[in-house]
Amino acid sequence: MISIGIVGGGIGGLTLALACRQAGFKDIFVYEQADRVEGLGAGIQLSPNASRVLIALGLKKALDSIAFYPLAVHLRTWKSGYLVAQRPLGQFSEDRYGFPYYHLHRADLHQVLLDAALAARVTIATGKICSSLDTREGEERINFVDGAWAAHDVVIGCDGIHSAVRNALLGADEPRFTGHVAWRGMVPADRLPEGLIAPAVTAWMGPGKHFVHYYVRRGELVNFVGVVEVAGKSQWDNRGEESWRAEGDKAEIVEDFHDWHSSITTLIDAADHCFKWALYDRDPLPNWSAGRVTLLGDACHPMLPYMAQGAAMAIEDAWVLSRMLENWEEEINQGLLEYERYRRPRTNKVQLGSRAQGQQFHLGDRWNVLKRNFRLGFGSRFLPDVAMQQLDWLYGYDCVKGFD
Repeated sequence: MISIGIVGGGIGGLTLALACRQAGFKDIFVYEQADRVEGLGAGIQLSPNASRVLIALGLKKALDSIAFYPLAVHLRTWKSGYLVAQRPLGQFSEDRYGFPYYHLHRADLHQVLLDAALAARVTIATGKICSSLDTREGEERINFVDGAWAAHDVVIGCDGIHSAVRNALLGADEPRFTGHVAWRGMVPADRLPEGLIAPAVTAWMGPGKHFVHYYVRRGELVNFVGVVEVAGKSQWDNRGEESWRAEGDKAEIVEDFHDWHSSITTLIDAADHCFKWALYDRDPLPNWSAGRVTLLGDACHPMLPYMAQGAAMAIEDAWVLSRMLENWEEEINQGLLEYERYRRPRTNKVQLGSRAQGQQFHLGDRWNVLKRNFRLGFGSRFLPDVAMQQLDWLYGYDCVKGFD
């Protein structure tokens, strides 16, 4: 039975550990660089393609206890609030795809995964910062900043957008600043006027900006993300501020959205803190693996957040990789190549689709805005089934049954 070393204890790393345990592996070790394993205070959307994996791992009861179930997606104009288009979620999603669409607090989801991993006797070590990798006597060795090391039959880098494992395999990447800066915040629902926030994920589209909000934690909190195209793009280059933990000056987001719909300004005013980070883009990688080392999630396919699929892709990766390790236990190198072969076309498509989605949200030219709104609105109102079919490739994907 092979020994598995997972670098990174986030959503992708913990999901992989659980999937490998379910696949029958016993020697599973997770190395987290932080002194404690914890999730960020942000919201997350889990569409049916991801929730089916977590439910297959036995987590439905735990997820149901912490989730909010959105009833719809609403697309609105930035100032008047005109409803351009909508599509159903809720029971519709379960009927169409067989699994729910969840809104969650990231910290809540992370805790569910951590509790399940500990209950499954996955070994989790904290304060372990990967510095380099090397191969010795047929094993992959992870070297840590503190001078310690660990050897495993296979190593998976689940260490996020600034992956040390990716840098060791492929060299440091060169991300491009998109010119977009994102704000996020969280507001207790009881601070807001009743009925202000619909039980839906709502995206407000405007020239050079957009704003998204939705409930999390059973409806107790409202999560929001506002994205702004900034002037002086060059001043943000190479700043490296891709962390969701950097607190920003609330006065700046107030100014960025001061003339938007009153629902948005009211929501921002109610926030105690706002966090700000620069959005960088990367092209799909030509390969993810070398020898018995591979990558997962943001470490190999970081994507812009405009399709809300970053965590979902990592969760899908985890299931597929665990089954490839199971099927190719005697030929791990080949199993990792098979994992790439199945996953790269899909994650590439989502990466590029997320990039295009951001461009559509930010249209400013009146004629292009009218064309976009007509296209979205016509499908939503008159051809709803056709409109929904456009998302079947994404939400209907079932890696639990197969890897196509």
